[in-house]
Amino acid sequence: MFRWLIISLLIMILSLQYRLWFGEANLRQVMQLQHQIDQQRAENDSLSQRNRQLEAEVKDLKSGLSALEERARSELGMVQDGETYYQLVEPDNGR
Repeated sequence: MFRWLIISLLIMILSLQYRLWFGEANLRQVMQLQHQIDQQRAENDSLSQRNRQLEAEVKDLKSGLSALEERARSELGMVQDGETYYQLVEPDNGR
């Protein structure tokens, strides 16, 4: 009787081990999913940082004219009334 109990317990342990290593959600798949989760978290962190920077820039542009003026000057080359714009051109030595 004791022998059959040990054999049945051994069969159950082996079947559970089989499911653990070769079943539907085996350890290798779990490790791959954990790796994908880590990669996604890293990407989400970088995108969150970018979103915070863009949000700060939008907030600055909405609240202050100095940021808007600085951006217009640097990107669009705008000049205020009463200012003189000088453009320096290097001479063409090829002629």
